[in-house]
Amino acid sequence: MTFSDLNLSKFLLNALADAGMEAPTPIQEKAFSVIMSGKDVVGTAQTGTGKTLAFLLPTLRMWRFQKHRFAQVLILVPTRELVVQIVEEIEKLTTYMNVVAVGAYGGVNLKVHTAEVMQGLDILVGTPGRIYDLALNGAFKPKHIQRFIIDEVDEMLELGFRTQLNNIIDLLPQKRQNLLFSATITQEVQSIIDATFNFPVFIEAAPLGTPLENIKQWGYKVSNFHTKINLLQHILQDKESYHRVLVFAPSKRLADLMFEQLDPSYPEEIGVIHSNKSQNYRFNSLRKFQSGEHRILIATDLVSRGLDLSDVSHVINVDTPEEPENYIHRIGRTGRADKTGTSITFTAEKELPLLEAIEALMQHELEQIAFPEEVAISDLKIPEEEDNFVVKNVKVKLDMRSKGAFHEKKKANAKKKLTRGEIREQRGRKKQRKKRKRR
Repeated sequence: MTFSDLNLSKFLLNALADAGMEAPTPIQEKAFSVIMSGKDVVGTAQTGTGKTLAFLLPTLRMWRFQKHRFAQVLILVPTRELVVQIVEEIEKLTTYMNVVAVGAYGGVNLKVHTAEVMQGLDILVGTPGRIYDLALNGAFKPKHIQRFIIDEVDEMLELGFRTQLNNIIDLLPQKRQNLLFSATITQEVQSIIDATFNFPVFIEAAPLGTPLENIKQWGYKVSNFHTKINLLQHILQDKESYHRVLVFAPSKRLADLMFEQLDPSYPEEIGVIHSNKSQNYRFNSLRKFQSGEHRILIATDLVSRGLDLSDVSHVINVDTPEEPENYIHRIGRTGRADKTGTSITFTAEKELPLLEAIEALMQHELEQIAFPEEVAISDLKIPEEEDNFVVKNVKVKLDMRSKGAFHEKKKANAKKKLTRGEIREQRGRKKQRKKRKRR
C-alpha cells in the first residue's frame, strides 16, 4: 500500500512526496480509516514505527477551516522536545495548507505562549503543565476542542503529570474524539482509557516484546562503569562505522561523568542531554546531533521515547535497563523505517538478571561479543557499584498550618523583630497614607 491508497487530500500527498515518503507503516495504515470514522482510538506500537503520523495524517485530513481563532485539536505529550518535533511534523505536512500549530511547554515565560495562542491557531501541542496554565489564564479555550490526542501517555504518567492530565480532561467538552498512542498500556493508562474514552477501538502494530528485525543486537559482559568507559572509547574510534551514535546512561550524574571522560578524546564530536540541562542547551544538543555536527550524543531515558532521531547508526546502552520495556524504547532510536541499525548493551555481573528479563520479554538472545584484549580493565568503582551504596530517601516534613512555602526562610529574609519605637513609626506612616487616600 502507498499513501495514495489512503483517502488523503492532494495537499497532504504533495507534502509527503516532498518529504520522500511513499508508503504508510502498519500502525499508520491500521489507524487511518478508524480515526477517520470518528471513533475513539487506542494505538500501541513499538518506538520508531510511525505513531506520530498515524494520528497526524487523519487529523489533518479531517481539518476544516473555522471562523473562530481557537484551537480545534489538542495534542498532549510528555516532553518539550517532543512538542517541538510534533509541531515541526505538522508544519511539514501542512506546507500546502493554511493550518497554524503552536507548541507550548515549561521553561519559557508563560506570556510568550499566551501571546502566540491569543493570536489564533488550529492545533495546540504542549506538555500538560503548560497547557493547564494556558487554560487557567484564559488564553486556551478548551470548549472548542474537537479532537483530543495523548501521545506517549505512559511516559507522561511516569513524569508525574497525572493531576494536570485529569484537570485538562475535566475542562474539555464531552463531545469530542479521543486518541491515545503509546508503546505500552499499563494499568494506570488503562484506568484513564476506561474513565475518558467511549468504546475505543484498540489497534496494535506489533507486540511490545517483539525485537525489531532490522536492528542487530549485540552485548558485552563488562565488569564495572570505568571499564565500560574504556570499552566505549575503544569502540568509538571507528568513526566510519559509528558515524551517529546515541549512548544511553543510567542517570544524569553518570551522563555528565561520561561526557567529561569522553570529551577530551572526541572534542567537538560529542554532546549530552538530560532533564537537568537548560531548555536551550537541550535543543542545541539535539540540533547538533541531528545536523551531524556532533557524532555522539549521551542521553538518559529522556530521549528514548517519542523523538524521531534520524539515521542513528548505533545505540549503545552503557547500563542494562532495569525495565525490559525501556530496552525496547532505547534501541528503537536506530533501525527506523526501512533502515538497519545496531544496538550494543554493556552488562555488569549484577545486571545479568536484567539482561535475562529483557531476553525473556523479546524471546530473543543478544549476541555476546568477546571483550577486546586491548581494552584496559579498571578496578576503580563508582559509589553506585559499592555493596553498601544506598539511595537516600529524603523525607520532608510539611507544616500543614502554613499557607506559604514550607521551607524555612534564610536569615537575610527572616522577619526582623521591631522595637516599640519602630512599631510606632510604622503605625504613624499607615495613618498618613490613610489620610492621603481620604483626600
